Amino acid sequence: MKKQFLLILFVFGFLTFSLAQKKRITLEEIWGGAFRTEQMDVLRSMKNGKQYTILNFGSIPQSSSIDKYDYESLEKVETIVASSAIVPFFTSYEFSEDESKVVLATEIEPIFRRSRLGIYYVYDIASKKLIKISETKIQEPTLSPDGSKVAYVLNNNLYVFDIASRTTKQITTDGERGTIINGVTDWVYEEEFAFVRAFEWNNNGTKIAFLRFDETEVPHFSMDVYGQNLYPFQYEFKYPKAGEENAKVTLHVYDVDSGEISNVDLGGAYYIPRIKWMNNPDHLSVQTINRHQNDLKLHKVDVKDNSVSLLLQEKDEAYVDVDDDLTFLENDSFIWTSEMDGYNHLYLYKKDGKLKNQITQGPWEVTSYYGYDQSKDKVYYQSVENGSINRDVYSISSNGKNKERLSSKTGTNSASFSADYTYYINTFSSATTPYEFTLHKVAKGKRMKDYNQDNELISKGRLIKDNSDLLNKLEGYELVPKEFSTINIDGNDLNMWMMKPADFDPNKEYPLLMFQYSGPGSQQVANKWFASNDYWHEMLVSQGYIVVCVDGRGTGYKGRDFKKVTYLNLVKFETEDQIAAAKKLSELPYVDEKRTGIWGWSFGGHMSTNCLLKGNDTFEMAIAVAPVTSWRFYDTIYTERFLRTPQENPGGYDNESPFNYPELLKGKYLLVHGSGDDNVHVQNSMRMIEALVQANKQFDWAIYPDKNHGIYGGNTRLHLYTKMTNFIKENL
Repeated sequence: MKKQFLLILFVFGFLTFSLAQKKRITLEEIWGGAFRTEQMDVLRSMKNGKQYTILNFGSIPQSSSIDKYDYESLEKVETIVASSAIVPFFTSYEFSEDESKVVLATEIEPIFRRSRLGIYYVYDIASKKLIKISETKIQEPTLSPDGSKVAYVLNNNLYVFDIASRTTKQITTDGERGTIINGVTDWVYEEEFAFVRAFEWNNNGTKIAFLRFDETEVPHFSMDVYGQNLYPFQYEFKYPKAGEENAKVTLHVYDVDSGEISNVDLGGAYYIPRIKWMNNPDHLSVQTINRHQNDLKLHKVDVKDNSVSLLLQEKDEAYVDVDDDLTFLENDSFIWTSEMDGYNHLYLYKKDGKLKNQITQGPWEVTSYYGYDQSKDKVYYQSVENGSINRDVYSISSNGKNKERLSSKTGTNSASFSADYTYYINTFSSATTPYEFTLHKVAKGKRMKDYNQDNELISKGRLIKDNSDLLNKLEGYELVPKEFSTINIDGNDLNMWMMKPADFDPNKEYPLLMFQYSGPGSQQVANKWFASNDYWHEMLVSQGYIVVCVDGRGTGYKGRDFKKVTYLNLVKFETEDQIAAAKKLSELPYVDEKRTGIWGWSFGGHMSTNCLLKGNDTFEMAIAVAPVTSWRFYDTIYTERFLRTPQENPGGYDNESPFNYPELLKGKYLLVHGSGDDNVHVQNSMRMIEALVQANKQFDWAIYPDKNHGIYGGNTRLHLYTKMTNFIKENL
């Protein structure tokens, strides 16, 4: 008995000693970049399918290069161009269709989430000549298919630059800030339809199709910029809030030879979220969708006479998602993704728009579409067939047969294919393995093998790059794994992960901190490598907290009905699920039910605020960063997709708006916002603050001057996470 006691004491002592030897993660390390992962930046396959290019940044500051590598050997073949005394430092690149030229981006200046201004150059690979496109910063320069011209946008007008003659032709003249935009999107299209360049060359370079936005009637939004000068100034832009006027968007076609612009009549289409040329250079595909976003149409425009015909129409009782999966095959039949059978799957249509067959099917979702190899009749895609928290790469014939799983490791796999689909580079990570990049031959999905000059096998696989150095570094830190499981709430099995302290004792009680985002179609419970918040959660766990994340109803990758159950009642069911999950977790013997907190950012900030108020008997603390507090303040496209307009559905907007019930606040509340948030305006927090003040409720808050929705820059993130850490320590 004494020996057994000594053994237990020894094991406990060894555990304590080993933990004492481990370092704990610090905020300074997280936000100082100590745990950055190695990546393959801007990976592109060359058209020959034999080589690929990578954007590499040198050890010398402000140095970059485009390097070409051989798939078969993985050896660097050449440096196509590198920054030098002649070539300025560049941060992205785009090849012409024939790969004779490349556009280099320099002096990039962000506008909003995706839009950029910059000084751009065309680099001629054969002659090694560098040509500046414009002396002024421009947007979205795009080479014509033959590499002879560059189309771009400057001051809301479309231009074409002729490389040989070095001359520029202005295509549109009516562009004006706050009124007319040609060739790039307005704020709400950029944010919610996720694209900026609203013009496209056809495949022989004879036509440019472009969108024109008339935002004259869109209400102005302004925010103060405090800056460094004596007086602040107001930054104004057009922002259509739910129920307000959107820009009137029209489609036009520019003929390069004649210089004429023609108008395409789409019959009063409300939104035009995608345009894409077909393989026939005279045929343009156009997607339109109504304001409720539940009636999506795919049109074909014959630009010889601008006649319009309907190829496909898809309706949904809730909404139809817009994506970039549409792919035209050689004969202009096409591949399309849809949730029509209850899950997101691939479909094959004839060129006249008639359905030929469903390619993938089953109670799981296709999450990415990679492409189609016509020569082998193979479709390549990523899906969650191996569990909704995992991702795998598959191939399948266009008739839906001969499906093959190409990836092999359980976790998150994604693929970048060579142009001829001979090879692909697999990116893998899991909750315990940082990113690995491996080369595979498509034929069997196997990792390629290394041989020496005598054709002797010397390696089991073709590893291109991994993060073993990071893993070795993390060996010295006190880290715990995420424990993946599900929690049943009202008959729904919700995905969950939990992190417990390394010296976890089931006989002790620990405070519980929940993290979530919860937005429609989103996912936080995923078997993939750490994001910055995961390191922060590890830090909190090392200080004695249990951290949990639950993906409730409305989140993604579990089918249409699970995702769209929140339609017209955004945040209601999501809040109920988090409160119910917290109550259930509080029943665990090692969770202190009197110390339960929740935090989130953006949609998640709305959620954490609602949970603290509506679940005031469950949560003692909440942190809300950049929260929506009323969907009346958010933009048309996102909000009306899920709620319709405030005029049609006032209850859906107001019943879950926390500043309408501030008297429910009992626990500790920290509210954070950036004053320069162009997305979720600081107005949301100001209205919440005023409601709490008038209800005489005490709380903590912080405003970060001129910071946008990401709240970063300099020491900002370090300061923010220090504040949140201290708030948790003091109140949980």
